[in-house]
Amino acid sequence: MPRVSDSFHDRLRESWRRSDSALCVGLDPRLDRVPAHFKGVSDPLFAFCREIVDATADLVCAFKPQFAYFAAERAETQLEALIAYIHREHPGVPVILDAKRNDIGSTAEQYARELFDRYGADAATVNPYLGWDSVAPYADYDGRGVVVLCLTSNPDSAWLQDHPANDPTYLRVADMAAENDRGNLLLVVGATFPEQLGRVRERAPALPFLVPGVGAQGGDVGAVFAHGLDAEGAGLVVSASRSIIYAGEGEGFADAARRTAQDLRDEMRRARDAATRAMP
Repeated sequence: MPRVSDSFHDRLRESWRRSDSALCVGLDPRLDRVPAHFKGVSDPLFAFCREIVDATADLVCAFKPQFAYFAAERAETQLEALIAYIHREHPGVPVILDAKRNDIGSTAEQYARELFDRYGADAATVNPYLGWDSVAPYADYDGRGVVVLCLTSNPDSAWLQDHPANDPTYLRVADMAAENDRGNLLLVVGATFPEQLGRVRERAPALPFLVPGVGAQGGDVGAVFAHGLDAEGAGLVVSASRSIIYAGEGEGFADAARRTAQDLRDEMRRARDAATRAMP
């Protein structure tokens, strides 16, 4: 388990330093896509993800299991086991549980207990559209990160997040997070909207961003780093899931995942170095 006396930002900085990587591997296992030799075991989602984790742990700054893929298969105990395994076997690699929870008041407190106490996540994604009082119960957990949805990578996100035009919701979310940060808040900002990502960086200069949308969704790595780096040349946790975990099939799937992860990590390093050189 993490040392909760450290802020989540501190632990994330240490993970960046250790790995020299902005890559976060998303763990979105589907039973119909795991190799056939896992389908006869009692814990196929855990077993599949464990091999992905072991193959890529030295290449990443974080792992991001997606709650829905486990819950849909009634495999929550496998998710608990996976997070515990990462903490035990790869200490120092934060686990961001992608659950996108929220509600108000005492219900939000119970969701926070679920994510941080039951599952042992180092950080979790949270929907902010009920206001700060719905985010605060998560932010009150010492040493845990709260990853606030800001500008998501899906095509229809503009329906709400870009309105009103003179004061868009996504920038109001960024302002809220920047005002309330105690070393534990992050923002979800999609790679598919790089110019808006730059606007969020202007409004939240010190917050780390969790950036989905590269890989299978087609976000441009160079644009993400050009628009999203903070003043220290860091600040990004760039997530790829399907393009890595399903890079290969059969017995060699983990080796294929490692090769793909390494290529993407190296592409990110080049993009980071180019963006850093271009800074004023």
